[in-house]
Amino acid sequence: MNAFELTRALIDIDSVTPNEERVGEFLFAHLRELAARTGGQVERMDVEPHRFNVLATWGDPGSPIVVTLSTHIDTVPPFYGSREDDTHIWGRGACDTKGIIASMIFATEALVASGVRGIALLFVVGEERNSAGAIHAAKHSRGSRFIINGEPTENHLALGSKGALRYEIVASGRMAHSAYPHLGESAIEKLLDALARVRKIPMPQDGTLGASTMNIGTIRGGRAPNVIPDDARAEIFFRLVDSGDGLRAATVEAVRGFGEAIEVLSIPAVHLGSVEGFKTTVVSFTTDIPAFDGAWGQPYLIGPGSIHVAHTDEERIPKAEIVEAIGLYQNLVRKLIQV
Repeated sequence: MNAFELTRALIDIDSVTPNEERVGEFLFAHLRELAARTGGQVERMDVEPHRFNVLATWGDPGSPIVVTLSTHIDTVPPFYGSREDDTHIWGRGACDTKGIIASMIFATEALVASGVRGIALLFVVGEERNSAGAIHAAKHSRGSRFIINGEPTENHLALGSKGALRYEIVASGRMAHSAYPHLGESAIEKLLDALARVRKIPMPQDGTLGASTMNIGTIRGGRAPNVIPDDARAEIFFRLVDSGDGLRAATVEAVRGFGEAIEVLSIPAVHLGSVEGFKTTVVSFTTDIPAFDGAWGQPYLIGPGSIHVAHTDEERIPKAEIVEAIGLYQNLVRKLIQV
C-alpha cells in the first residue's frame, strides 16, 4: 500500500473510543511485517481488556530509543468510511489522526532504509476521551529522549497547546406545583445564577497561547413545565493557557451558594520547542503530551491536516500534506538525533 491507500484502510476500520481493538490488530500486523523486513521489533502494550497500544522500535541491542513518533488510534463518533478525490482523503479520522499514522509509518520506513536507528513508533488508545493509552505508556517508557506527537497542525510545528479544565455544575432544589412557586426552590434558577457568575470570571492570558476560553457545553434539568425543578446541571469546558489553578479557584467561588462545582478533567497548557527551518503555529486543542508527563522525552507537536475539519462530518486531509509530512517527519527526526 502507498500512503494514501494506508490512510483509507485505517479510516475504514471503526475505532471510535473505546473500540480500538480492530485498528490496533491491523497496525500490529502491518508493523510486524515492516519490522520483519527492516530489523525492528513490535509489541503490544496492554492498557485494559481489548485495548492496547502498539509500539515498534528500531535500534541496536542495549541502545536507548532517541526519537519516538507517536499519535492516537481512536476517533470521535460517529464512524463513517473513506472516500477520496484528486486532492483530499475524506472520512472519520482522516486528519485526526489516520493520515498522520500513515505519514509516520512511511517516514519511519524511509529513515530505517537509510540506516537511521534508535527510533520508534508508538500508537496509543484513548486520546479522544481520557488519554488512557498515553498515561499507560508514561508508566512504561523506553528511555526515549524526544517524542514527536502527531495532531493536525497543517504541518506547522506547534509552539504550544492549550490545556483543558472541565466541570459539572450541579444545583439542587425542591419540587413544588408551579402555581405555588413559594413552596418550592428552583434548581434551574440556581444553576442560571451560578453560570452567570462563572461567565464573569476574567480569562487568563498568555503571550504565546493567547486567552483562555470557556464554553457552556450542556444544560439539563427539571421535570415538566408545571413543576418547580429540584435538579439542574451543566457541563462547562475551559481551554487553559496555564496550569488552571486560578480558574479552578474562581469557578468554585463563583458557584458557591448556588450549587456544587465537580471537577471532571484537568490538563495543563504546554509550551513546546521550535526547530530551525520549520513553520510554526499555536494550537488551542489539547493533546496526549501532558499525559506522557515527559516519560518519552521532550515533546514536539506537528502533523498534516487542519483541526478545523476534525470532529466534523466534513473531515478530510489534503493528499499533498500527507506527502509533505513524510518528509517533515524524516527531517525532524534527523535533526533531533543529532542533538
